[in-house]
Amino acid sequence: MLTVREIMSTRVMTLDMDDRLELARDLLDQVEFHHLLVTDKRRVVGVLSERDLFKAISPSLGKAAETQKDRNTLNLRVHQVMSRQPVTVTPDSDIKTATALLLEYSIGCLPVTADKQLIGILTWKDLLAAFIHQPHQ
Repeated sequence: MLTVREIMSTRVMTLDMDDRLELARDLLDQVEFHHLLVTDKRRVVGVLSERDLFKAISPSLGKAAETQKDRNTLNLRVHQVMSRQPVTVTPDSDIKTATALLLEYSIGCLPVTADKQLIGILTWKDLLAAFIHQPHQ
């Protein structure tokens, strides 16, 4: 059975709890990631998904009808929007367990931690790719 370590990504984008949503939006616009992990001294304290961000900021941003109130939504802090107490896995967790956690909690990613320190991220796309590339028995 494959382990999380074998398929996780160690390229992780992180934010601090007090960062503004404008920074989160800019980061998500620049990279192919859909989840930003919120850390405090390398400990994961939350997850900000692209979906969380879009729910929090005004849909009028960048449009002709944009107002100052719409722009102000970018000044919200990450901790006001993030999902708290994220479900995590260890690098030695098997991918069946990781998949079950994603389904049970209806989430798109699992921060990977060792000794409570962030070392990577596992997404549903990583699991699908592993399934496709794994020799079938």
